[in-house]
Amino acid sequence: MEFQDRILRCADCSAEFVWTAGEQQFFAEKNFKNEPKRCKACKTKRASRPAGNGPRERVETVTTCSACGKETTVPFKPTQGRPVFCKECFQSRKFAGAGGV
Repeated sequence: MEFQDRILRCADCSAEFVWTAGEQQFFAEKNFKNEPKRCKACKTKRASRPAGNGPRERVETVTTCSACGKETTVPFKPTQGRPVFCKECFQSRKFAGAGGV
């Protein structure tokens, strides 16, 4: 199959760009089914941004340990109805083999 250069429109900036015959041949060899949606500039810009919405902010919550009653800080927002343990109680439960609760 012989490929010819094609003019495509970028999904981000709406600029026209050339999808070369060589690029089309590469896509065919790799069994890629979809043609490119973005020009090289928009593709580069999109690839350089961080995944998701950037680094997740760590949540720290001050709460009371369900086992010993000591005030503790945990790295998550506790869910109502679930016990929360300080580091010491968590470690002792972990090593005692108390898995689920």
